[in-house]
Parts: sequence; structure tokens; C-alpha cells
Amino acid sequence: MSQSAVPGRDTVYVFLGRTAGGRPAAARRLLRRAGGTLLGRAEAEIRVGRDVAGRPIVDTGDAVELPVSVSHAGGVVVVAARLAGGVGVDVERRRDLPAVALARRWYAPQEAAWLGERPADQRAEAFLSLWTAKEAVGKVLGRGLRDGGLRRPMPVPGEPGELLRPLPGGGGLRVGHPRLAGAGPLDPAGDGLVLAGELVLAVAVDGPADGVELVVD
Repeated sequence: MSQSAVPGRDTVYVFLGRTAGGRPAAARRLLRRAGGTLLGRAEAEIRVGRDVAGRPIVDTGDAVELPVSVSHAGGVVVVAARLAGGVGVDVERRRDLPAVALARRWYAPQEAAWLGERPADQRAEAFLSLWTAKEAVGKVLGRGLRDGGLRRPMPVPGEPGELLRPLPGGGGLRVGHPRLAGAGPLDPAGDGLVLAGELVLAVAVDGPADGVELVVD
């Protein structure tokens, strides 16, 4: 294992890979890699399971548990892990969709209005940026998009500033969209090449973090 966590830094590690062999197997592989990286143990010592709500659990069997989050989309699996607190991740493949109509149906009016002001060729990505942010935040909160999660306000994507930005209204949660365009291909030997630049990825944390590091499997 060449990747290792940097001591003293609250870094969110995001592992990207293909779902070759099936989603569960791919997720377990990345969860073990995340556990080995952040807990400083051999991957063979990392246990992967689920809690009563179905959320993934990564530990070493000695009361050391690693906060993690998992997302899948179109042949891609993503795992986010962080030692210092809660973390959530969501990923979507870029695609055409009726962004304005969907935003008016599901999002808060100010978000739908903002999306409608985007150039037509940017609206689908803007919609997915807000969607993935809401999903990632919902995972940190442990309730997904239930209880009005689609109308939970998000910081506007793409504005200058820190990668992980506070949600409107405070509360300590932060969310951002790491850039993937330079991350390269995911498993070029697999069944069809997936370019990281084809993905929209959001990462959310509870409290501040020092940064996000991407690891392509």
C-alpha cells in the first residue's frame, strides 16, 4: 500500500474506482483501502460491514472505527473517509436532463431561479452539482434526502472561495465539489473507459477540514 495519511492533518480522502466484479465487491475493496490508508493498518486487518441502518462500517476490531461514505454511479464507485469527523460523498455521471423543470419541482425557489439563469449548456451540470451536494450533506446527517433534504439550501457551486464551504444558515456543515478533470481514467483495462472528468462529485463534512485528496484506484 503506497498511500498513507498525513499525520496531524484533517484530510478527506476520496477513492475512485470501477465497479468491475459488482458494486459490493468494488465498494469493499475501496473501503479496505481507505481503512488501511487512514488507520495505518494492513488492508487484511480492516473489517468492513454495515450498521443497522445499512450504512457502511470500517474498523479494525479493536474499537477504532473510521467515518466513511459510499456512492455509485454508472460503473463507478466512490468512497470518502475522514479520521476527524463525519463525511458524506455522492457522485453522478454527467448527462442531459430537463434541469430547469426538475429544479422547479424539487429545489428551493432561489436555487431553481439561479439554475435558470445559467447558460443552457451549463444547466445540467449545475443541477447535478446541487443534487450531489444535497445527497452528500444528507449522508453526513444520517438521513439522506428525507425530511426535506432536496430543499436544504446549498452554497452556489462554482463561486470562488474555499473548496469546502459552509452551508447557508450555519450549523457547521461544509460541502464542495473536488475537480476531477485531471484525475485521469478509471481502470482503463476494464469494460469500457470511464474518464474522471465525466463525473460530478460532491464531498460534505461536519466541521472544517484541511482539504480533500483524490486517489484513483
